[in-house]
Amino acid sequence: MISVARRELAGYFATPVAYVFIVIFLVMTGALTFTLGNFFARGQADLNPFFGFVPWLFLFLVPALTMRLWAEERRLGTIELLLTLPIAQWQAVVGKFLAAWAFCGIALMLTFPLWLTVNYLGEPDNGVILAGYAGCLLVAGAYLALGAAISALTKNQVVAFVLAVAGCFIFAAAGSPVVTNFLSTNIPQLADLARAVSVADRFSGFTRGVVSARDVVFFASFIGFWLFVNNVVLDHRKAD
Repeated sequence: MISVARRELAGYFATPVAYVFIVIFLVMTGALTFTLGNFFARGQADLNPFFGFVPWLFLFLVPALTMRLWAEERRLGTIELLLTLPIAQWQAVVGKFLAAWAFCGIALMLTFPLWLTVNYLGEPDNGVILAGYAGCLLVAGAYLALGAAISALTKNQVVAFVLAVAGCFIFAAAGSPVVTNFLSTNIPQLADLARAVSVADRFSGFTRGVVSARDVVFFASFIGFWLFVNNVVLDHRKAD
């Protein structure tokens, strides 16, 4: 599993994909935090504007990472070689996921100038900031697991990207007032379910410094479920 993760992580940096992703992510987070986030106008030394935009940036950038995880292997025909190596299939699934997750972690770490900025300008609660970063990493993991499962369904990377964006958007927006108000009026039974599966709602607690066991279990279960689906899809493809 670790060997697969190392291979995949090295593969990211062997192509321009990694550098393009990181540059776009850093530029977008900086631009949105300091402009739309009204970083200076707020007069508060915290990273709430940054954390407010990260889940929505990941909504588009994470599928760009996952679209090639399995779709590219299937298109090139190398998936058969990978799955015949002396490793269990689930180890390949988890290894690829860990590589993509580690890459997202590296991208988040490179936003440290924002943390330095708020500490220079004031005296922020660094515990809250640390919790926010932990939440960002869990959101990235949730999107990655979902995107990887979708990537295993198709050989076409563009299709994998579009479906992953759509899937991530559903779970991100499920708890928004627009969705919950509509469901409360028309399908009340689904309103509570939408709030329960909303990635954005679960993430909001982390941005306040509240690391709830319930939220951690949700993200762990979400990631585990979609990795399981990924493994099942690969089993089905092998049977075909």
